[in-house]
Amino acid sequence: MHDFLINDLSPQEQELLLPFVTNLDKPIFCLKNLPEVVKGALFSRYSRSEKDLRQILLNEFIKAPEASFQGIVGELSNTVDQLVAIKQAEAFYDRVLLGYGDDSIAELGGAHIACEGISNIAAKALEDCRIGISPLEKSTRYVLFNQKKDGKYLYYREPSIMTSKYSASYEAALDSLFDTYSTLINPLIKYLQTQTPKDAETSDRAYLSATKAKALDILRGLLPMATLTNVGLYGNGRAFEYLLTKFAASSHAEINYLGLSMHAELEKVIPSFVKKSKTERGINYSEYIAKNLASTRKITQKLLGESKPNQGQSVQLVEYDRLGEDKVIAAILYPPSDCSLEQINEYVTSLSQAEKAALVETYIGDRQSRFYKVGRAFEETYYTFDLLADIGAYRDLQRHRMITQEKQDYSVAHGYVVPSELIKAGLAESYKKALEYAAEIYGNIFKDLPEAAQYVVPFAYKIRWRIKLNLREAYHFIELRSARQGHPSYRLIAQEMYQQISKVHPLITSGMQFVDMNDYVLERLAAEQKLDAKIGEQNSEILVSR
Repeated sequence: MHDFLINDLSPQEQELLLPFVTNLDKPIFCLKNLPEVVKGALFSRYSRSEKDLRQILLNEFIKAPEASFQGIVGELSNTVDQLVAIKQAEAFYDRVLLGYGDDSIAELGGAHIACEGISNIAAKALEDCRIGISPLEKSTRYVLFNQKKDGKYLYYREPSIMTSKYSASYEAALDSLFDTYSTLINPLIKYLQTQTPKDAETSDRAYLSATKAKALDILRGLLPMATLTNVGLYGNGRAFEYLLTKFAASSHAEINYLGLSMHAELEKVIPSFVKKSKTERGINYSEYIAKNLASTRKITQKLLGESKPNQGQSVQLVEYDRLGEDKVIAAILYPPSDCSLEQINEYVTSLSQAEKAALVETYIGDRQSRFYKVGRAFEETYYTFDLLADIGAYRDLQRHRMITQEKQDYSVAHGYVVPSELIKAGLAESYKKALEYAAEIYGNIFKDLPEAAQYVVPFAYKIRWRIKLNLREAYHFIELRSARQGHPSYRLIAQEMYQQISKVHPLITSGMQFVDMNDYVLERLAAEQKLDAKIGEQNSEILVSR
C-alpha cells in the first residue's frame, strides 16, 4: 500500500481529481460523481495499466481530448451529473475498450431503473433475471391494491384480449376480483381483531399494522396476474444486456414493449453496456431464444398433450445426493490440508459417524443467528424439489437469486387455495365465487389466446415449479422463509423442505437451528413491536440530544 500519490500531483491536478474520488492519498478510495459508463471504462482501463486508478482518471479521462472538464472546478454543486460528458466517455469506451473482446467489462457499470405500472407477469419476468440484477417490488402485504384511476381498477388491459371478443368478459372478471378484494378488507380486519385482541403491551400502531398486513396477506389471492405494480431494479450492464435480449424474445407483447422502453432509458446512462442487445448478434440471439422456446413447447405438447396433471405432494424432494454428507465432510477437510481431494474422499469413508459429527459440529461452530452463514463446504451437495403452491407463494420465493428455479405457465389447472381465516370468518363464499368466475373466463380466452389468458389467473391458484439448491443456500432459504413474519403459505414450504432434507441428511443439517416450526396468528406483530421499540429509542436519543 502507498500514501504518496498526492505528492506526485500539482495543486491544480489535485483540485481536478478531488470531486471524483473520496481521497487523494490513501490506497483505498471510492469513485464519486461519475456516470456509470465512465466508471466501467475507467476500471476496464485499470486492468490493463500499471498506473494508479487516480492517475488513469486524471491523464486518460480528465485530460483526454475526448473529455470536457474545462471550467468544472468550483461548479461541482451545480453540474455534478455533467462533469463527464457521457457521449465523450462512450467514445472513449468504443475506441479503447471494445477491442478487448471481454463482455465482463459491462459488469463494471450499472444503473438504477424504475418500471412502474407493469403487470405481475412482467414483474416476474424482471425478477427471473437473477444474476447481476437486484429488484425491489411493491408489496401486497403493505399496500392496498384497490385504487382506481379514472374510475378503473389498475390492471393491465392486454392488447390482444382487448381487441378480441373477450374484452368485456376480461374486464368483468378482473373487476369482480378487485371488487371482492375491496369489499372483504374491512370485515376481515374486524374479524382478525376479534380473534386476536390487543394486549396492554402492544401499541395501537403496531396492532393496526399487524392486523392490516394479515388481512392483505389473506386477500392477495384475489389479485390477478394483470395487477399493476412497480419494480425498482439495480443491475450491471451485462445483466441488463441479457435481460433486454430475453425480453425481445418473449411471447408477451407487454414484455417486448417493456424491454424496448428500458433500453431507451438505459441508453441515457450506460449506453455502451446495453448496445449489443440491438446489434445483429443481439437480435439473432433473441430470435434463437424465441425459436427454441416455441419449438420446445410444441414438442412437449405433442409428447405430453394427453397427460393429466397429478396433484401429488405440495413439496416433494425428488432428487438428492446419497453421498452428500461424505462430500460435504471431504470439502470441510480439504482447505486446511495438503492432500488431494481423491485422498480426502477415501479417508472420509474410514471415519466413524461420531467423528463425522464432531467435524461437522466444529465446522458449523457457534451459530448465534441465521445471519451467521455456514461455509462453502455446504455447497457440495444439492437438492431438487418439485413444488405445488399458490402463485402468491411462488411470487415471494421466486426472488431467491442463488436458486435454480423454473415454473410452468400461470393457469387454473391445479385449483386454488382458500385461507382458513376466510372460512372461519364466513367470508369464503364471495372469495371462491370471484376466483371461479375468473377461471371460467380464463378457460374461454385460453382457447384462442393461451399466452394472454395468463393475465386473468388470480394469485390464489396453484402453480407448479421446480427448484434446485445447494445445502448452504438451503440454510439461508429455509431459516429465512420459515421465520415468524413470513407469509403462512411459504412458511409451510420452508418447514416441509427442512423436514425432508433433514430426514435424508441429518448430520449436515444439524446446524440449521433457526428453522421456526411454529404457527402464528399475527405473523407481523412481533416485528411491529420491535419497530415500536426502535422508534422509542430514537425518540429518547432526540430528547437527550436536545
